[in-house]
Amino acid sequence: MSALSSPTAQPAASSTSEARDQPALPRVPPWLLLAPIVAVLSVLVAATLVVLRMSFGVSGNEWHTFTLQNYADLADAYFLKSLWLTVRLAFESMVFAMLLAIPVALAMARTESRLARRLILACVLLPLLVNLLLQGYGWLVILGPAGLLNHALKAAGLAGRPVMWLYREQGVLLGLIQTAFPLAVLPMSSALRAVSRSFDEASATLGASRWQTLRYVTLPLAMPGIVSGALLVFAYNASAFAVPLLLGGRRVPMLAVLVHDQVAPLLNWPAASASGVALMATTLSVMAISQRLARRLQHTVEPR
Repeated sequence: MSALSSPTAQPAASSTSEARDQPALPRVPPWLLLAPIVAVLSVLVAATLVVLRMSFGVSGNEWHTFTLQNYADLADAYFLKSLWLTVRLAFESMVFAMLLAIPVALAMARTESRLARRLILACVLLPLLVNLLLQGYGWLVILGPAGLLNHALKAAGLAGRPVMWLYREQGVLLGLIQTAFPLAVLPMSSALRAVSRSFDEASATLGASRWQTLRYVTLPLAMPGIVSGALLVFAYNASAFAVPLLLGGRRVPMLAVLVHDQVAPLLNWPAASASGVALMATTLSVMAISQRLARRLQHTVEPR
């Protein structure tokens, strides 16, 4: 027994512990791990600075002039109407998308079957695998005067003649909700999965119904994910271009369509850059205000 505990056995034990403490993979410098995302962000920041500089130029001589006339022209009534329309449709689509995403996110978060969860996830991600132009053309087939929706309304006796959905705000709103729906489901589902079911069980033990548990327990605890999804949907739809152009045309002049018109036919890059900067500033301001209000709301509903 004394031989087993002799000093000759101690070096072997120490070498074993040292080998165990050594990492399995070589240590990588943190800056090397951040290099890809820093490179991508650098390109985005450089593009933003180029657009910002171009917004102060004059058409035909963007880099050697400096003027504020492009921003003064944004006070035009048509631009302000387009800006308000963009913010309103983005907000409305955000609200409807989040409401529709609640049951789907709950099903993904609460289902026990991995197969069912994967099937729901596949159905949610399917629109992201299809090009926006193809989705827009699909909505043209559905919402057209001889489309599937009008045929269904006629067959049900709800409409005697075709209902005009295209080139109306309602058609654009449907397209925005559908294209942004996955962006609303995924963050909400992740947030709901992080909420322990013990809270639901405790609420049910205290006599709360399922609706009361969802309203007063589950959703407030998942509020950070819900707010993140809502802001993501709002920012995505505020800058939408393909869906408003196909479903709304020039009759629903969202700001992205207006920027396109300033670039393609008119070649007025400074005016288009100023419109883009105004859209970006408005979107960031609305998102910042919404996030602050959501934080205050979360503090008020948290138990003290």
